Amino acid sequence: MITLKSAHEIDLMRRAGKITAAARALAGEMVRPGVTTQEIDHAVEHFIRKQGAVPSFLHYHGYPASACISVNDEVIHGIPGKRVLQEGDIVSVDVGAYIGGFHGDCAATFACGQISKEAQDLIDVTRQSFFEGIKFAKEGYRLQDISAAIQSYAESHGCSIVREYVGHGVGAEMHESPEIPNYGHPGRGPRLLRGMTLAIEPMVNAGSAAIKLMPDGWTVRTLDGKWAAHYENTVLITDGEPEILTAPAI
Repeated sequence: MITLKSAHEIDLMRRAGKITAAARALAGEMVRPGVTTQEIDHAVEHFIRKQGAVPSFLHYHGYPASACISVNDEVIHGIPGKRVLQEGDIVSVDVGAYIGGFHGDCAATFACGQISKEAQDLIDVTRQSFFEGIKFAKEGYRLQDISAAIQSYAESHGCSIVREYVGHGVGAEMHESPEIPNYGHPGRGPRLLRGMTLAIEPMVNAGSAAIKLMPDGWTVRTLDGKWAAHYENTVLITDGEPEILTAPAI
């Protein structure tokens, strides 16, 4: 069942979203050559706790860290560790914060120093596919109107959409109904209603859409070894334009 949030619950989600977005921004500032993924993870956890919140991901279904940090051909759910970031890497950081009974959830892919044009194009296409999708994140549209717009934009730029992992509702639970594929057909799926809060998150590969799960049980990589990017925000359906609850601070 899809839960519609009350005005009070939306205010609580704005608070969680603001902390989550700030944690993502902090992580992005730390992405530079010589930094380990574990250092970024520890800084994210410290920041979230300092705001009075709890990292949503830590121990979620056994996940061992506060952020998912995925480098280059890692699509999602990379476990932070001793890996040292190198010039030219691209680094996807997915974070969540829980406070006041509600979660925020967002992600972005960041450049580590100077990166190739191809890598920057992948980051840009992934990010823009999110914004193409939320043009349809309005009351009265169907869920897969968002999905189809994301797919159309990414594929029109020569990229492919990961099929096995999807966006989701978010609120009192980290993952709520509905599931939000990044591919689909316009006019299908539940009708969007004000009060829905959705984690919309394109996962886009530069090569084939095929992926593989690594032996750690978490890290997902592209099957062909080509790079991947990820972009996500928590979005509120309103009676007008969608509100991005994890919007970066201006």
